[in-house]
Amino acid sequence: MDDKIIVLRGAIRSDLDTIERIYKELERHPISSESSDDELIVVAYHLHNLYNAFENIFVNIASTFENSIDPLDRWHAQLLERMRLDVSPLRPAVIDEDAYDLLDELRRFRHVFRHAYSIRLDADRLQLVLRKAMKLRALHRPQFQRFDRYLQEISE
Repeated sequence: MDDKIIVLRGAIRSDLDTIERIYKELERHPISSESSDDELIVVAYHLHNLYNAFENIFVNIASTFENSIDPLDRWHAQLLERMRLDVSPLRPAVIDEDAYDLLDELRRFRHVFRHAYSIRLDADRLQLVLRKAMKLRALHRPQFQRFDRYLQEISE
């Protein structure tokens, strides 16, 4: 069995557990157009962390299979784009187009949240991102299960 694949599978499982914990936190903090700034910040923080957990999975996959992550200005976007590509015989696609679109929305939100220090969060915009994140919750599971089956096959 390939040690790198065993370690990757364990890291993905750990990140998926973290993702589920973040989703449970998001469920505990519903927002509306009447939400306070503090409530919006809590949800934004969890959405930021949610994308970070997904991205950590993708970094680990890219490090295992592609052996690199391009240190360019757009590396976050390029990494996500790479995960929807089937690069056989190296590895299959990790996510499909629907998951890619939802994750890209989260990625863009994370960028704004991280870098736009002086803006106020807009409740309606945040609700849109939250709805997309919740839609992703059901989509990502079978895709990562499929990828895990692939990892299991190549490690045997």
